[in-house]
Amino acid sequence: MPQFDQYKNKSVDIEFVAVENFEKIPYPERFTLIFITNGIINAYLNERPIEISAPGVLCLSMEDKLQVVHKDSISAQSFSFHPDFFKTSQVFETQTYKPSNLKIQIGLSLFQRDNSQTGVTHLSGKAYLQLLEWFFVLGTEVYAHSNALWVCRIKKYLIQILRLLEDLNRQVEQSPIDLVLDYIHTNYPQKITLEDLTNCAYLNRISLNEMFQKRCGCTAMGYLLSYRLKVAGDLLVHTDMTLDEIARSIGFQYDTYFIKQFTAKRGLSPTAFRNAYRNPQLY
Repeated sequence: MPQFDQYKNKSVDIEFVAVENFEKIPYPERFTLIFITNGIINAYLNERPIEISAPGVLCLSMEDKLQVVHKDSISAQSFSFHPDFFKTSQVFETQTYKPSNLKIQIGLSLFQRDNSQTGVTHLSGKAYLQLLEWFFVLGTEVYAHSNALWVCRIKKYLIQILRLLEDLNRQVEQSPIDLVLDYIHTNYPQKITLEDLTNCAYLNRISLNEMFQKRCGCTAMGYLLSYRLKVAGDLLVHTDMTLDEIARSIGFQYDTYFIKQFTAKRGLSPTAFRNAYRNPQLY
């Protein structure tokens, strides 16, 4: 059932199911994230056999066909959203400019089917704990409608969840660098030191940075900064969060330092970046 935003007097086509029974999915005209926290499920997804053992996430588009064969002690929750929920709100629009392409692009690959993308993401222990927290907050926000920014906060957590799942799907082998990437992708909202990363990889600073330079073209801490600013870019364009809220949600203690780093790396201040994407006629 769609939610009603009483603050903006409009319907928001999203739904959170705290106990998913797999009887009605995939939901019509929606993308669905199913977070499986316990048990095993065997099914056919588009006539292809799949098995998910907790913890894992199943991503379904409205075109997918799911036939559940067996469930064993399964516990799951789901969040579904209409594709229009990806559209950015409160963007500048005139008779000659209609920003119809301003949509969140993060996570779309999760709902596209090919030989490499089966819709199933298996989770590491760290990723599971992070998703457990984010899904809890997501569900709370859907039901609480606590203030006028509740939809904005849901977009924030959806962006974080989709980005994490995409990043996990790109990792094929668990090399020391993969372990560090997993750590960064799941812990970037918190304070992270170089020592944290070297401990995660069981490498010294020199070896870690040499491996990062070879694979990513930057140091480990340089990658962390770049990743945080990438998430910040999504939040600037697709939410109405303040700069201070964005800074704290990506691991910066002060918005002044965030503004300085973002401006240096992107060539625009966060506010100018937001305006450039929402009203490109001004730039």
